[in-house]
Amino acid sequence: MQLLDGKEVSAAYKEQIKLEVDKRKAEGKTTPHLAAILIGDNPASKAYVGNKVKTCAQLGFESTLVEYDTNVSEEDLLKKIAELNKQEDVNGILVQLPLPKHIDENKVIEAIHPLKDVDGFHPSNLGKMMIGQETFIPATPYGIILMLQHYGIETSGMHCVVIGRSNIVGTPMSVLLSRNSNPGNCTVTLTHSRTKNLKELCATADIIIAAIGKPKFVTEDMVKDGAIIVDVGINRIPDATRKSGSRLVGDVDFENVKEKCDYITPVPGGVGLMTICALMKNTLRAADLV
Repeated sequence: MQLLDGKEVSAAYKEQIKLEVDKRKAEGKTTPHLAAILIGDNPASKAYVGNKVKTCAQLGFESTLVEYDTNVSEEDLLKKIAELNKQEDVNGILVQLPLPKHIDENKVIEAIHPLKDVDGFHPSNLGKMMIGQETFIPATPYGIILMLQHYGIETSGMHCVVIGRSNIVGTPMSVLLSRNSNPGNCTVTLTHSRTKNLKELCATADIIIAAIGKPKFVTEDMVKDGAIIVDVGINRIPDATRKSGSRLVGDVDFENVKEKCDYITPVPGGVGLMTICALMKNTLRAADLV
């Protein structure tokens, strides 16, 4: 079993990005600038945004953090996005999800200019991705592709089962791995909560992408020998042995599944780090579109 180590891979890609940013500055080009909007005081959201801002500083990017209380109006949020769309020195805009219930998530995503949509969620960018045009790819699927590339994993002809059909991970992941590319050229089965024979499908898979949001959902009996397991889940479960009283686990029962795999991602330390790395690559690309 080989660990798909997000720390190692993201460090390698971040080094490349920093070199490109240093080169841009030396040539007098603009510095990539990411604007992040955080609403409310959800600890996980705060941590995610904090890591993104921290990474910007490490790579020589500029960053702006806009924070609102949970009761911010949809109108005020959309006004701020419109301002950032017009701000020439801002290359990328992200709004940390999930949003409060009184705010329409689709309206917010569609309000971000497609050329600044570094999360890759705008319908325009998702549409381009679907037909294979160059665009911003959603950060988590893009991060997974970067990880597979780093380890030189040849996926052609493999059967991939994707668990979860969200527009953020599952659906774009299924499209990317079915493309005529490497990583890609897979036969992809996109599964979800209504899939009747999920266990049997997983047992035939060469690659399993688990993005369902259920702790330790993928068990040993669902995985065939030599499979590649990519765990997107981040779930907090009780743990009396920890000072915090809880710990993070993925959607895969890591300890019992790892011995059957050729490759597997850990949680934490896997896909989450690659998501941030992919976001930075998208922001760097956005700076070239100015």
